Amino acid sequence: MNAAVPSPLVRVQAAPFDTGAEQQDLAAGRPDIGAVVAFTGLCRDEDGRLAALEIEHYPGMAEAEIGRIAAQATERWPLAALRVIHRHGRIEPGEAIVLVIAAAAHRRAAFEAANFLMDYLKSRAPFWKREHLADGSVGEWVESRAADARAAERWTETGRV
Repeated sequence: MNAAVPSPLVRVQAAPFDTGAEQQDLAAGRPDIGAVVAFTGLCRDEDGRLAALEIEHYPGMAEAEIGRIAAQATERWPLAALRVIHRHGRIEPGEAIVLVIAAAAHRRAAFEAANFLMDYLKSRAPFWKREHLADGSVGEWVESRAADARAAERWTETGRV
C-alpha cells in the first residue's frame, strides 16, 4: 500500500449523507489530488412499483468486508483518498443508498478504483434488500443478479482481486 494514503474511510449508516459535503471534506487542503471520482447510487421506483427498499446488514461484518475491499483498492491504484458510505434501513425512491469517492493524482486510478468498489458492493457486500411495494405489500428479499457477479469477475480475470 502507498504509505502516503490514509486508511479508507468506511461508514455504514441509516442517516442520509450529503454527497457534495463528503467530496469537499475528502479533498479539502489536498493539493496532491488531481482527480476525484464520486459515484452515488440512488433507490429507483421501478416504474412506480416500489415504495421503498429495506436494506439490512450485519453490524461490524459489513464495515469489515467493505474495509477489506477498499484496502485492496488502495494497494492496486495510487489513490490519495478513498471513502465508502452505504446506508441501511428504509430508503425511498430518489434517496441515496451508496457513495464511493476515490481521489488520486490522475483520473484513471480514481475511475478504476471507484468502478472496482462498486462492482464489489453490488455483488459481494453483505447487505440484504427487500422491496416494499407501492400497493402496500412487502416483497421478497431481492436476489443478487448474475450481471453484477459477472461485472465483479472481470477484476479477478485481470489478476486484480
